[in-house]
Amino acid sequence: MKPIILDVDTGIDDALAISYAVNSPELELLGLTTCFGNVTVEEATRNTLLVLEHLDSAVPVIPGATKPLFVSRVKANATHIHGEDGIGNTLTNLPTRKALSQYAPQFIIDQVRSKPHQVTIITVAAMTNLALAIMQAPDIVNLVDNVIVMGGAVKRAGNVTPHAEANIYADPEAADYVFASGIPITLVGLDVTMETLLPKKDVQAWRSKGTELGTLMADMTEFYIDAYEDFYPGIGGCGLHDPLAVGVAICPDFVTTEPLYVRVDLDGFHSLGRTIGDLRSKPAHEPNMQVCLKVDTERFLEHFLSRVV
Repeated sequence: MKPIILDVDTGIDDALAISYAVNSPELELLGLTTCFGNVTVEEATRNTLLVLEHLDSAVPVIPGATKPLFVSRVKANATHIHGEDGIGNTLTNLPTRKALSQYAPQFIIDQVRSKPHQVTIITVAAMTNLALAIMQAPDIVNLVDNVIVMGGAVKRAGNVTPHAEANIYADPEAADYVFASGIPITLVGLDVTMETLLPKKDVQAWRSKGTELGTLMADMTEFYIDAYEDFYPGIGGCGLHDPLAVGVAICPDFVTTEPLYVRVDLDGFHSLGRTIGDLRSKPAHEPNMQVCLKVDTERFLEHFLSRVV
């Protein structure tokens, strides 16, 4: 099994990614670290614990960053996409289990050092926890097996601004710090995640199972699909952003990657948070990551649907 840390800001697609990861025997889920983003870190922690309870999973949850590294530019919520509670307005009970008292960046450091060259970190939120971990312990850059980042848009438009993707925009300084650190990265951005549309008919199949998990996932995801329809009329589904990052950890050949040098725009007024890849035939720098540019959508969706509920 591949040991992983899944770093989340649990909204709806995070919840789907958590279920996918927990139900995938190829992965050893060491812990779920939480961050601000779709919701506050306290709400992300609560939502993560709730999803794990529905999955009957005892994976530890470790709270992390409450705000960006340096500058708070955006309010930590995406209620128009994820609901007032972050999980499609499905919250009825609080979790019975508590999160660990450890701080997420320290948990990342401890796990990577205890399993050198083995741990894959999947970050599907702002990269603040990982940036803080690298700042505190630069040696982990050479001890991590891989970092799979759900974030960015190298060859297509952003989703929170014309140029920026939400996870990068939430803390662009943290993202650029991680990108420049030398840590191995696979970037799973909007270039591929917007190709992974989940249609409502498949969500209805979850509800027909008659289980608490199936009902929860269906209720959340239908809310998410409706939000997508508001933004992209006629799209017919929702993007499986965070689940695809998990899918790449399970089966890297779901995607086709290209080595590129990518940094984050920290200066532009209109382009803040843009992930800029050096696409020239003779780039000025050696590639610092593998960027996913194509996805086998049909095979990924089939695999995801076979595991998630």
